[in-house]
Amino acid sequence: MVARVDITEAAVALIDELKSRNGDLMFHQSGGCCDGSQPMCFPEGEFKLGYSDVCLGEVAGCPFWMSKDQFEYWQHTHLTLDVVAGRGASFSLEIPYGKRFIVHSRLFTDEERTNLQPLRYKEDD
Repeated sequence: MVARVDITEAAVALIDELKSRNGDLMFHQSGGCCDGSQPMCFPEGEFKLGYSDVCLGEVAGCPFWMSKDQFEYWQHTHLTLDVVAGRGASFSLEIPYGKRFIVHSRLFTDEERTNLQPLRYKEDD
């Protein structure tokens, strides 16, 4: 199966640090509020998921969610979670560290599209 979302080593290192202080984490790809379209990191369960949210997969053991409406635009896109220096303007956990999560994207190849990891929906939990 082809993962819909992957992660860089730098992002794994920051997640490990955030987990040591906050416990289990989750991500939700912001759809335009606050810092534009930024992946936001929260303690698991602190972001209220809606029934229209879909889970693209896990990164470093953390579920990565996105609204179904936004997924309609991104469904042909592979995402890689990364981290950069700089302070975002969101409520995401990494902000006090002077870092922020970002995603890099690319289109899936024709071959990848035939073997994508299935989505998970909130009602599946």
